[in-house]
Amino acid sequence: MALRPTWQGHLRLSLVTCPVALYTAISPRGDVHFNMLHKSTNNRIRMIPTDPETGPVERSDIVKGYEVEKGRYVVVSQDEIDSVKLESTRTIDIERFVDRSEIDRLYWNDPYFLAPDGKMAAEAFSVIREAMARQDRIALGRVVLHQRERLLALEPRDEGMVAFSLRTRDEVRDPGQVFDQIPEVKADAKMIAIAEKIIDQLEGPFDPTGFTDRYEEALKALIKAKEGGKGRTVSVDEPKDTDASDLMEQLRRSLGQSGGPSRRAGSRPERKPARRKPATASRKRA
Repeated sequence: MALRPTWQGHLRLSLVTCPVALYTAISPRGDVHFNMLHKSTNNRIRMIPTDPETGPVERSDIVKGYEVEKGRYVVVSQDEIDSVKLESTRTIDIERFVDRSEIDRLYWNDPYFLAPDGKMAAEAFSVIREAMARQDRIALGRVVLHQRERLLALEPRDEGMVAFSLRTRDEVRDPGQVFDQIPEVKADAKMIAIAEKIIDQLEGPFDPTGFTDRYEEALKALIKAKEGGKGRTVSVDEPKDTDASDLMEQLRRSLGQSGGPSRRAGSRPERKPARRKPATASRKRA
């Protein structure tokens, strides 16, 4: 089944423009969703819009209002909302190119696939994509998604591009609000050395196929068992926190028990050179 685009419009780099389509890159179809039912009849509950004074309200009688203070609203019609639509509702206009390390990971949000919309758009799209790939830069552009203007980070992938929506500065909290409360502790050098060896033992490639949501799987198993008339409960043991006086002993035990991918002696993977540290959310805007 062909994917349906989330958004259709144009991609523009200076004077070069081509029609493109944006597709959601993640699939929520495996998630377990529950409906609200009446406990006696098992009928699905209907949410009926209700005015606290007059009772149930027809959908046609509902308008949008912005609360400017408690109990006072500014009412806005759909025509008035449409009148302030931005150009970015139809065009991803590339405004800037940045190095990937310039964007703090706190700002990365939802992924999308970006592709040319139609065969006639393929050539102009490929020119923009190949130029970006050769320069190894991230393109930044704006787009309106779900009634909000978003900054997009575009990067080439295969024959298309991947676009990540980026959070705004106001959406990202200052990490100092949490990290500044952490007391300064001078870690024991011997303990750090053991922890580094444990990290080496557990080092390996990233394989997303090896990860499953165990809670989601347990919910599915519970539903399947109840559908077959068998009751079932699922529980998970809480881990016991390590006492400070026990830390060295637990590190030594961990060193002997760490699994991780098997490697031949002396076949330690080559480490990539450290990249420049991204600016923190409290000091740099995306």
